[in-house]
Amino acid sequence: MLLGVIADDFTGATDIAGFLVEHGMRTVQLNDVPHCNTVVDADAVVVSLKTRSCPVEQAIEQSLAALKWLQQQGCQQ
Repeated sequence: MLLGVIADDFTGATDIAGFLVEHGMRTVQLNDVPHCNTVVDADAVVVSLKTRSCPVEQAIEQSLAALKWLQQQGCQQ
């Protein structure tokens, strides 16, 4: 995986996923952080969270969980 994106809402996630596909990247959009050993074969993964509208502590926790998952998948950026 070349690129990982953590989006704070579904709309933003969909926008960036569409942009990446238009520019030739095999892209997968996930709604929330996978809780199992999900392996994704794509150039880019966009993780859609609902952190824009939740308490700060929860937003940080979810964003860090998404980052950790992306790093475990070998995400380069």
